[in-house]
Amino acid sequence: MELKEAWNKTWNFIWKDDSVWSWIISLILAFIIVKFIFFPLLSLAFGTTLPLVVVESGSMSHPGSFLGDTFGTQASFEKWWDKSSYWYVKNNITKEQAENFYLRGGLEIGDIVLASGWGKIKIGDIIIFNGNQAHPIIHRIISIKEVNGEKIYSTKGDHNLDQLAIEKQITQSQIIGKAIFKVPKLGWVKLGVVKFFQLF
Repeated sequence: MELKEAWNKTWNFIWKDDSVWSWIISLILAFIIVKFIFFPLLSLAFGTTLPLVVVESGSMSHPGSFLGDTFGTQASFEKWWDKSSYWYVKNNITKEQAENFYLRGGLEIGDIVLASGWGKIKIGDIIIFNGNQAHPIIHRIISIKEVNGEKIYSTKGDHNLDQLAIEKQITQSQIIGKAIFKVPKLGWVKLGVVKFFQLF
């Protein structure tokens, strides 16, 4: 009986009490649940150490799509292709191929990307990979070659004029996962909190 009473008091304190301490304890519990239960389960389910990624740069942005072109409409694709086609044609990627790229509308700052470590990676997929920088890079596969029996991937940011040196020879061990879904702009909550704390 005492155990049940203690449990009820604790439950009421955390979820029904309006005190500052109740709020602090609730935030700590939420952090623990997300970090040590939700994310490990998500990682296990999607086969990657980083199942959710917030886009922090504009390297995958498409012209005129600040609000996010979730489905990659033909009009926004045409606008992007008109601006970027020279590089792709020069590197043997046709307009027809680019039209079939997954998430062809690109990614905007603040988008949340759901990544998976399962399945085959093909040209046009967006991958998250370790480029020995502070944060992983999220760019699109533009070529796959086999060297000494090992697949070597090459990527490019949709918005970038050219490739970065670090994305010309990506090995399988560098790949964290591939993008399978995006939620536009929801990541601004995280980015806003990080920027706020960077001010102090």
